Amino acid sequence: MKPIRLTIKLVWILVGLAIALLIPALLGSSQYNMVLVTTVLLYAVMATAWNIIGGMAGQMDLAATAYLGLGAFTTGTLLIRWNVSPWIGMILGGFVAAGFAAFVGYSLFRFGVTEVWYALSSSALIEVLRVIFLLWEDVGGPVEKFLPFYSWSLYHMRFGSYVPYYYIMLALLLIALFVNYRIAKSKLGYYLIALGENEDAAEVLGVDARACKLKALMIYAFLVGVTGGVYACLYGFIHPNIFSGLKGTEVAILGIVGGMGIIYGPLLATLILVSGREFLRSNLSGQLESLYLAIYAVVLILIVLFRPKGIATLFQDIYENILSRIARGKNVQTNTPSL
Repeated sequence: MKPIRLTIKLVWILVGLAIALLIPALLGSSQYNMVLVTTVLLYAVMATAWNIIGGMAGQMDLAATAYLGLGAFTTGTLLIRWNVSPWIGMILGGFVAAGFAAFVGYSLFRFGVTEVWYALSSSALIEVLRVIFLLWEDVGGPVEKFLPFYSWSLYHMRFGSYVPYYYIMLALLLIALFVNYRIAKSKLGYYLIALGENEDAAEVLGVDARACKLKALMIYAFLVGVTGGVYACLYGFIHPNIFSGLKGTEVAILGIVGGMGIIYGPLLATLILVSGREFLRSNLSGQLESLYLAIYAVVLILIVLFRPKGIATLFQDIYENILSRIARGKNVQTNTPSL
């Protein structure tokens, strides 16, 4: 059965990758649609990164947009002030976000802040950063700071089409999925899952909870910080409103609805929920304003009621059903007497 499992997984991965690569060919003529699908990938990267600290380690982190904003402001400021390429700025933005996460996370984990108190603390970080950047006019301020415009410049990551941003975001998503996979198969991943199940029991068995959670938080923050650099170039400006508590909470919801600790769970949730939300917003908001929010809420409630462990479990059941049918078919062929 193991070769069959690997074959089916490989087929699904290749099919999904082929579809993702071909989407610009189908939607490339509509720049609006390209922005929408790139936005979906943006949420997918953040939710997949969140899975490291939230899904595996069980920490209800709501500060995704704090790290996104730090990465965006680092990249944007370096480009505007010193003409530093965003390809460099986005990496530095990732380190800035990871450093900030280490500073805050060490304090929270040092004093054993967990569960709802950790969620409230991480959510408060977003508002603190938003106010700081609103008052810090040299970097932020109440007025948007626009990145230099170029019709096409690889150095400045400015393009005349949204298609390159789509492929950059797709590459970041693949990296985030790979990092999730490597962590899940490593000793750190086993420790994080143990901490997510029962932190006290894991510590009794010798797991260094503080160090493991801090590593997970920094990896998550780095990935989101790098994504923030692409976000700044995608939309062409930086503003403190990037630090949005609502969007930070939505990232956590996508991780939970997708399936806690399941590598591809947040991606599935994003493809279904964010794509559906953007479709409803673009088609209904003009006629029935905010109706899409009600529909979005109903879908979330149905998922929580009927699939409390996440959307990914539905696909896992389908996958196991397919394997069991294949196995039964092989057994029937083996046991059929020859004439």
